[in-house]
Amino acid sequence: MITLKDYESTVENAWCPGCGDFGILAAVKKALVELNLEPQQICFVSGIGQAPKLPHYTKGNVFNGLHGRTLPAAAGIKIANHKLTVIGIDGDGGAYGEGIQHLLAAARRNIDITYLVHNNQVYGLTKGQASPTSDAGTVTKTTPLGSIEPLNPLLLALASDISFLARGFSGDPNHLAELIKAAITHKGFALIDILQNCVSFNKVNTFAWYKQRVYKVETEGYDPTNKASAFAKAQEWGDRIPTGIIYKQDRPLYEDSLPQLKNGPLVKQKIEPMGVKGLQEEFG
Repeated sequence: MITLKDYESTVENAWCPGCGDFGILAAVKKALVELNLEPQQICFVSGIGQAPKLPHYTKGNVFNGLHGRTLPAAAGIKIANHKLTVIGIDGDGGAYGEGIQHLLAAARRNIDITYLVHNNQVYGLTKGQASPTSDAGTVTKTTPLGSIEPLNPLLLALASDISFLARGFSGDPNHLAELIKAAITHKGFALIDILQNCVSFNKVNTFAWYKQRVYKVETEGYDPTNKASAFAKAQEWGDRIPTGIIYKQDRPLYEDSLPQLKNGPLVKQKIEPMGVKGLQEEFG
């Protein structure tokens, strides 16, 4: 029987006291335990930043790559061993800035990966620059005259025909854990945009600010299979901010289109060196 103890880490935590990342970490552990997944069945993939440190504060296989390049590595890992539960971890800068093209490609292909984006509307590790999701007019070291209109990642994901889209709040780890469980068990690419506070560099979008505004869509009879409603819901921001499953649909998996995987995970298939001789000669 899997317990929270199985996901305990001995690595010293470097997050600021009060950071929203702690709630996300608690939700991730809770979800994995309740799904009865063992650490060796998980592969966390992350880039650079405060959010991508999360895999080190729990247990599981881990691949740390370049900033903004989490999803290409995660896709490669999933294709090489599609029996693994692959979970990408990024901040809003890496996911929606440097990595936005990878997000759109993963959504379009529908690779069976769960992508958790810690969205605190600021670059935290590099000391508070404006991120793609910073509110318009946000003054930072890189935007002394105020930042431009923010990117809406939910709208972009919906326009890319994503098969699972949700928004969570780090201040409600129990609800967030349910969303993570739904995302992992969903067959296809799943994005959860997770709102969180940054106690060091974002003094506007605080825990209290979010707490006064977030609400759960499932309490209002919302239908997450209605794409038109999802587009409308994705544009709500300000006095009321929706959390929960925004959209879900069934789409063919990218992995199912690969004939090489019909014989099992690539990592367990016999390697035939002569099979690549032609390629070696062509490019050698």
